[in-house]
Amino acid sequence: MRDPLMTGYGPKFVEGLTPDQRVEVQSRKVACDGEAAGALGHPRIWLHIDDHEVTCPYCSITYVLAEGAGEDHGH
Repeated sequence: MRDPLMTGYGPKFVEGLTPDQRVEVQSRKVACDGEAAGALGHPRIWLHIDDHEVTCPYCSITYVLAEGAGEDHGH
């Protein structure tokens, strides 16, 4: 996901329209192709969780790092 502080871009949530879907993951690197959101999806992209969560800029699915997971130290 693009850094909203550098590009000014961040997903814009629209109440009642944007799906509020949160997926718990075990790794800081997450592949998203929009398939979990339904329909036809979008091109597969790789997202990196820096802190605790990251939101896909295509489909707005939020990936949340599970408690105690992601201690891979960037490897």
